[in-house]
Amino acid sequence: MTEEPFDLFDDELEDSPPPEEASNRTFLLVAGILGAILILSLILMAVYAMVVVPNRRSAQNTQVAQINAQNTQVAMASGLTAEAQAWTATPTATRTQPPEPPTSSPTPVIALTNTPAAGIAQDDREAQLTATMGALFTQQASNLLTVTPISTQLPSTGFADDVGIPGLLALAGAMILVIFLARRLRATG
Repeated sequence: MTEEPFDLFDDELEDSPPPEEASNRTFLLVAGILGAILILSLILMAVYAMVVVPNRRSAQNTQVAQINAQNTQVAMASGLTAEAQAWTATPTATRTQPPEPPTSSPTPVIALTNTPAAGIAQDDREAQLTATMGALFTQQASNLLTVTPISTQLPSTGFADDVGIPGLLALAGAMILVIFLARRLRATG
């Protein structure tokens, strides 16, 4: 057998003109969509920077002012509590007459017992209860003034926290630009 059948195919391939390039309509459509997304994202970033960020800052400033006012109230209350705890009653000096010396009497004296009178025992019990309640209230006030630290910040870890959303969008735009440039260089080269 000869090589004629294979030569016919080679001649047909060499004689036919190269196929026309397909329309770049699909590429241009995708490029337009990506460009529109990029422009829309830039507009949204501008709106975010002009509207959302100032509102968030004012809300944070309001929260800081409220926290400072609360801290001032706590500091004033703790100062008043410390002042109340430091206060002690000072006895007033009153002049009393010295007791008269005992006189001897012909009647026998009965020995005193340890049992207090009914009225004195009630007064003593009330004084003890008042002192106990005062101590409990003081202890409760000192427990209320103990501040427990609570973290209010979120952890700042990860790529998005370091670069931020605008940085990620700019990086996406740069990647789209690289795609366009690579396509252009491939078409011209």
